[in-house]
Amino acid sequence: MAFAADLYVRNGGTGGAYSTVSAAITAASDGDRIIIQPKTNGDPYIENLTINKSLTFVSETNYSRYFIKGTIAINPAVGRVVTISNLTSGNYTINDITASGPTSGGRTTINLLNCDLNNVYTNQINTTTNISGCTVRGSINFTHGRVTANKAQFIAVYALAADTSPATSDVEIYGNAIDNVLSYTQTSYVFKIYNNFCSRISVHGIKAGSFNEIINNTVYDPNIGDVAPLYISLNSNTITGNIAIMNNAVSFAVGQTNACIQNNSTNATVTASYNVFTNPFVTQGNMTQSNNSGSVNMNFDNVAYTVTGMNANAGNPDIKYTDLDLTRNDAGHYGGSNSWANYWPANADTKPQINYLVTPRIISGGTLNINGSGFSK
Repeated sequence: MAFAADLYVRNGGTGGAYSTVSAAITAASDGDRIIIQPKTNGDPYIENLTINKSLTFVSETNYSRYFIKGTIAINPAVGRVVTISNLTSGNYTINDITASGPTSGGRTTINLLNCDLNNVYTNQINTTTNISGCTVRGSINFTHGRVTANKAQFIAVYALAADTSPATSDVEIYGNAIDNVLSYTQTSYVFKIYNNFCSRISVHGIKAGSFNEIINNTVYDPNIGDVAPLYISLNSNTITGNIAIMNNAVSFAVGQTNACIQNNSTNATVTASYNVFTNPFVTQGNMTQSNNSGSVNMNFDNVAYTVTGMNANAGNPDIKYTDLDLTRNDAGHYGGSNSWANYWPANADTKPQINYLVTPRIISGGTLNINGSGFSK
């Protein structure tokens, strides 16, 4: 990829480089790349950044992160694209990445790759966030984009208001390790939630008339809660839409409800099939059910992020859901085309990282179309 210009940032400004990232941003033009030298002994650049141009930030040292101790605010603008790779924010809870406001008349795109972050708050209207291979100590909060192969405490999709310049793609959440809840509260986009490991999936808003999917996730919660591990409760009872819940492997501690799947919406059309639970299979609310199993023998590990046992070959037998080895779908996060194995380990030595892969099992029109992308570190 060609960039308009490369600007270097090095400790003390050695070699004619800039001594601060802020100075490089000031000097840069749209389309430039800012190459940052990691300081010795892991020392930080201590500065708060405001990014008000389309820029790419990378490390000068391959497979090594640069440390910026401060907040990073991305100012929105139509067509603005900001890409940040190999950043570490350190273990400081106030050092977050934020989109500072909505975009008017178009869209802003934010790409975060192979970063070590505290929180991401980019849930502004007309903002697309693509984040992959990152460790986030707190939450990833966004309104639209593709989120793959990250480790976070929470992932929350919600919008402060409806987009006025809608994106043409869906919200895709694939292959993440989430210590707590994955929640979706967004009425502008279709969602696809595949192959995540988390403690609960909650849906509180959907696009009217949409067809949404919760497929091949592993949901494990050893702590007593007040709602089901697969929970639908739309905040607006006037919204109608469809949610398919399939091929998930689940275990939870019974609390205020013993329901495996809970649909508290009167208008959401929920179909549940080929899901397996260690708990007795109980549902609450209206849904169409088929081939679900309860009291299944499975073992879950929320440290190693594994599930083993009778989830093997327990998913939908249709060929389009087969595993990477073309055997029947394994329920849980290692099953299907978007298997966890595509994305993890996220930092395997010095290898590039896959951040998106779709390998269909059915040839349509004589051509097998495979889509994928990745990034180097």
